[in-house]
Amino acid sequence: MKQIDIKTTQKVQIIDITGKVAVYREIKDGCIVIFVPHTTAALIVNEHEPNLEDDMMHFYTTLAKGDWHHNRVDNNAEAHLVSTTLHSSIVVPIKDGELTLGTWQSILFIELDGPKERKVYVKELTKNVS
Repeated sequence: MKQIDIKTTQKVQIIDITGKVAVYREIKDGCIVIFVPHTTAALIVNEHEPNLEDDMMHFYTTLAKGDWHHNRVDNNAEAHLVSTTLHSSIVVPIKDGELTLGTWQSILFIELDGPKERKVYVKELTKNVS
């Protein structure tokens, strides 16, 4: 298993990690599993375009606004709630040694409670050949 270290600089931030994930594709055919071990961060596959990124950041910062009980503990209930609508892991197929993402698809790391130092784990799975 490989590890990608990410240092975020904003409360809510979107970082394209496609290139960092792609360097780990050592197999010809199979899948790559990408996992974030944090409850206030997430992964998505979507378009990495500045206007859409601004829209997503606005959406994530306003989605769970409210007076939440968990804020009495560490004032980040919104980040936890938004992360429940996203993914902690994604799977991307690999064919002929390449990630099989669509034309406009990128692997995006979503920070919801930054700035923080984060980890993303990458594991390749190969096909079983009988």
